Amino acid sequence: MATKKNQVLVPDHVYVPKHEIISKQEAEEVLKKYNCKPTELPLIFVNDPAILGLGVKPGDMIKITRKSPTAGESLYYRYVVEI
Repeated sequence: MATKKNQVLVPDHVYVPKHEIISKQEAEEVLKKYNCKPTELPLIFVNDPAILGLGVKPGDMIKITRKSPTAGESLYYRYVVEI
């Protein structure tokens, strides 16, 4: 007898930090702040399970908000690319 597995949506998991698409204006501010090009940021694939359902496309920039008991809140940015 085969067992049915429950599907877990990765973005809804308690250990996955908040991922969100940022506007083009906010992305430009981030690039100016860090004095870099989008491709110099860490990359994230368009089909990464953590960003499924966000409607991302290659060229978008993702802001990741992580919470920590010691650091409070940390922001990370990723550039969306196609495989």
